[in-house]
Amino acid sequence: MTAYHRQKGSSFERLIADYLKANGFPFADRRVKSGSKDRGDIGGVGTDAGQLVLECKNTSKISLGTWATEAEVERVNDEALAGAVVHKRHGKGQAADQWVTLTLADFTAILTGARPTTNEKDAE
Repeated sequence: MTAYHRQKGSSFERLIADYLKANGFPFADRRVKSGSKDRGDIGGVGTDAGQLVLECKNTSKISLGTWATEAEVERVNDEALAGAVVHKRHGKGQAADQWVTLTLADFTAILTGARPTTNEKDAE
């Protein structure tokens, strides 16, 4: 990764963290990178039920599967309730206009306040 790409990613993370901080998450901030024990790009965001891990992506190439896997690893590392990917919506520069992608399990965890314990096979 080039210095340009690192700067581009850092600027996007700052944009997202500042937006969240201004909109009800006073502790939202960029996290220090920590290699294999990475806990996401943005911390200090959560609900009464638990913390959320946010992985930020400022790129035109969409890799949702890879990003979702990365967010899940970081969620486990952080012992967070859920993980989500905040990714660039091209042609839109405002933080509020960016995309957020998450798995149904993470969506359910946010809505219910607990990690789902059953899958489709268990429900049949």
